[in-house]
Amino acid sequence: MKITPQVRNNICLNAHPVGCKRDVQMQAAQARLLASNIGQKTGIMPYAQEKRPKHVLVIGCSTGYGLASRIVAAFTYHAATVGFSFERMPSSTKTGSPGWYANEAFDQEAAADGLFSVTYNMDAFSNEAKAQAIDTARKNGFAYDLVIYSLASPVRTDPKTGQMYRSVIKPIGAPYTGTTVDVFTGKLKQAEIQPATPDEIAETVKVMGGEDWQLWVDALASANVLDNGAMTVAYSYIGPPLSWQIYRDGTIGHAKADLEAKAHQIDSNYKDRGLRAFVSINKAVVTRSSAVIPIIPLYVSTLFKVMKEKNLHEGTLDQMVRLFTERLYVPNKDKVPVDEEGRIRLDDWELQDSVQKEVNARLARITEENLRQLADIDGFRRDFLQAHGFEISGVDYDAEFDPLE
Repeated sequence: MKITPQVRNNICLNAHPVGCKRDVQMQAAQARLLASNIGQKTGIMPYAQEKRPKHVLVIGCSTGYGLASRIVAAFTYHAATVGFSFERMPSSTKTGSPGWYANEAFDQEAAADGLFSVTYNMDAFSNEAKAQAIDTARKNGFAYDLVIYSLASPVRTDPKTGQMYRSVIKPIGAPYTGTTVDVFTGKLKQAEIQPATPDEIAETVKVMGGEDWQLWVDALASANVLDNGAMTVAYSYIGPPLSWQIYRDGTIGHAKADLEAKAHQIDSNYKDRGLRAFVSINKAVVTRSSAVIPIIPLYVSTLFKVMKEKNLHEGTLDQMVRLFTERLYVPNKDKVPVDEEGRIRLDDWELQDSVQKEVNARLARITEENLRQLADIDGFRRDFLQAHGFEISGVDYDAEFDPLE
């Protein structure tokens, strides 16, 4: 079959196998080039540094920041990596999910470089996944020195009770009204979302908070497969005040506050082992789900336009390069740079006053007529499609393809 994007209400229902794999290959090439450039500048390759990742576990490894983290760990630092994600397999009539093909491509690239890599397609919230990560470490004689927690799922089944919880993206206390945009038509519209119920807030915290992250760390530590002095990092987002009603002060924000609290708790629980737990506040990027969050497509496309004009724009790989090279593994530094609340800040360029003032000024006067002048709506759309393997350079999209091949 010839595979073209199937988009409904800003949701892409399919993926292009070759495009997804090509995207991973290009990111791996960038990560390898980074290692070479660092080596030329410093005389020491990143994978020869004393302070570097060696055995990395990525929970939520298939797309976005999780995939980019794994790519930098492997192809810049030559780390052995173990990844977990739950992806849809292809069938004779449907393509697999983007992460299915990305995981395949990652393992192929790692094998070509002689790197240890194993990827498990299973529910990362489950006890079975934690047991599998422990078994893999024991059988291969290593302990994890870096654990990345990058799960993004709308549902979670509690491994203790078997109860399923569902997250929602809603404000708390009052309805939210904001302007959003259809990135494929350029049409602006007002979106109104009713406030979450107490049960919806609690369920969102259950799914997107820090409980499962802590369960992972506890399981690994109890099994003695965490190295002394190991680090664990979970990803979050704050964003500008204009988004707080739907994001930071909404259900997601409550979940992320729980995530930050769990970081401090993990730090306290394992201080004797030298384990450090961090929440990294990352920049806004286009993900498979961000296109459907009210105000986010319009804000992010405007942000992209401004940051590109100021030469500050970053994608997921750029952000993870900064996380590893300027935060976690800075040579001759004992402490990871954090803010007053102990968080790593990779949203520093996004939240610069000059950037936010210009974004706010543009949002105040955006119309359908001047949308492309003031915002990078085409760039948002392109990033969205590329997250599903479309509009990737070097791919023949006119070719027929069997999803099972």
